[in-house]
Amino acid sequence: MIRREDLIEIGIFNKPHGVNGETAATVDCDLEVMERFSCVIVELDGIFVPFFVSSYRTKGRNAILMQIDGMNSDTDAATLTNKRLYVRKQEYDALMDELGADEFPIDYFVGYEVAHAGGEEIGTVTDVDDSTENVLFRVRTAAGEEVLIPAVDEFVTDIDAERKRLVVDLPAGLLDL
Repeated sequence: MIRREDLIEIGIFNKPHGVNGETAATVDCDLEVMERFSCVIVELDGIFVPFFVSSYRTKGRNAILMQIDGMNSDTDAATLTNKRLYVRKQEYDALMDELGADEFPIDYFVGYEVAHAGGEEIGTVTDVDDSTENVLFRVRTAAGEEVLIPAVDEFVTDIDAERKRLVVDLPAGLLDL
């Protein structure tokens, strides 16, 4: 079973392109990088589903056209419209290591534990809200509550990728909002 914390969001599907099942997507990486992933993953009805891509080609500066195996009409491709596009974090990590990249998309931190600089645990990042200019980590506490933490460099004091842990230094009262 594919879990959200094992994935990296790299884009979003746009509308179908033509009538033969090809679909457009806006992505955060180059065509050469996209072609190296074994599959793309989409959440459908609450389940993460892998799709295998038989061909890629560019469309403009940030868009890629994909022909996904088994999608043979615009109706098939329309099922992906406005769906977030993911790849496996493990594949992403290996590829970024190979390419020597040292930056992570903000979505990379889903599944990380979050703690105060003093050591007190806050919770686990369950999602990233990037619907506004102020990007927020959605963090589920041990008590089951959700707190929002601004995803800004000023608050994140340490990133331990090996332990999957973020250490934050937050202004007093921020978690009470």
